[in-house]
Amino acid sequence: MVESNIQAAQSALYAFFLHSVQRQAPETVLTTFRQLFSDLTQTTATEPAAALQIIVIANDPQEFRYTLKRICYILVNNWELRRQHEAVQALIRLLQDPALSRPGYAVITKRLRQWMQSFVHSSAFNDLKLFANRYREERHWRDRYTSYLLVPQYTNLQNPLEQREAARTRSCELKARFRFDLAMYTARAQEKETLESSAPPLSENPTVLGDTVLTLVKVLLLRPGEFSYSNLANVFRQQVHCLSYLDFKRAMLQYLVFALPLSATADVIKQSLAEPLLSLHAHRDYEEVSDALILRTCNFLIDLLLTQDRQQPSPIFGRIMTQGNPLYLVLVLLKIALFCRYVQTHLELRMADLIRYYEAFPETDCAWIINFCEMFRTTFAIFGDRTHYNLVRIDHDRFTPASPVSLDDYRIFSQMRHQPVEAPALILPTAAAS
Repeated sequence: MVESNIQAAQSALYAFFLHSVQRQAPETVLTTFRQLFSDLTQTTATEPAAALQIIVIANDPQEFRYTLKRICYILVNNWELRRQHEAVQALIRLLQDPALSRPGYAVITKRLRQWMQSFVHSSAFNDLKLFANRYREERHWRDRYTSYLLVPQYTNLQNPLEQREAARTRSCELKARFRFDLAMYTARAQEKETLESSAPPLSENPTVLGDTVLTLVKVLLLRPGEFSYSNLANVFRQQVHCLSYLDFKRAMLQYLVFALPLSATADVIKQSLAEPLLSLHAHRDYEEVSDALILRTCNFLIDLLLTQDRQQPSPIFGRIMTQGNPLYLVLVLLKIALFCRYVQTHLELRMADLIRYYEAFPETDCAWIINFCEMFRTTFAIFGDRTHYNLVRIDHDRFTPASPVSLDDYRIFSQMRHQPVEAPALILPTAAAS
């Protein structure tokens, strides 16, 4: 009976705030919110106050926090839809107002304010604050990677539906904006080379890599051998079916290091992955590989390369980073994601774990992890589904086959992708050849 009363009270509050946010100005909604959650005993004559009182009297802080979270995301979703972004920031400021956490005299008010204070110091409130970063100046290096930090919110089925929808929408917006800004910068930065050096920049660089981002993009687009990373993934995907699981794991290891430049980093990657990968699910080695096994294996590889416990970086991640070239790790992650597209969310979850781990350190101590994150998001923007990049060699007639290749001889072109690129016929080295 008590549970049904709480659910009815919650439904009444959700309906009230949904009706209010759709029909009233943000200032009016925020005033109501403040009156309700600041001094409940003064507003008990209203239906929403009576509903909130039922929840507070039930003395279940978890139900209260869930209710408050869902109300906040009802407001956030509707304000975001109407582009009333300042209202979202005002909500964050309101929740941080000391008036909402001052000690109360009545039992109900005292309990309410204790719960409000607890909410403001919780991870749930930190999640909510990610939606208020739209127009404020970046205050922490992690803010550049909000699109990844939002992923745990929309993948957690315990979160309210409104929160998950808001997080997914905002994450997609941030990724799309970065892709657009990167495409504009790569195009206009090359135009800038033909202008006077004193001319102002034509487009702002969305990365913190400086002009070296142009070099990075060109390196990524130069085909590893004869075929692109996307084509290699497509062909490998066609070849692995009908293999035994053991042969698939052997071929997977070879595919991940295929076409990587010979270096100590490449050796570290291959040596570090070989034993744990080949011993994975050994009891199924002679089964025919299935899509489920492929997905599980790719997720396992991502964990090995980034973080296995969601708390700390993996040992392999540390060993690769000490080699000083994070691009090799980014390329291996790219090859996994291009081969098995269903791992993208899992990969972004692990990136969020890494960012959360290192966010406690000052930016001056995190230059190397920031460099890795920038290379990661730039690489995945280049090979995303929405934008297609091409690298074209200019003044081709004046070159001979013996001419040395220079990145300065190439220009980057980008366009919206309308249909998938078909993979050419290609035979990769098989496990038997290794």
